Amino acid sequence: MNTLNKYKFHILGIIIGAIAGYAYYYFIGCASGTCAITSKPLNSTLYGAVMGALIADLFKKEKEKSI
Repeated sequence: MNTLNKYKFHILGIIIGAIAGYAYYYFIGCASGTCAITSKPLNSTLYGAVMGALIADLFKKEKEKSI
């Protein structure tokens, strides 16, 4: 349970990013099929998940280390 609390922002970012990536593919996508990321739903979903995790990491608070 401690691990889940430790990575809750990353997990939430991955889920939101994956949904956003798939939504981008579904609503905008790439009609010609030549776009590397948005031509397939798997690519855009994985890209969104990675971007979601990275953005979520920006909002994570760092604990101060005592000397």
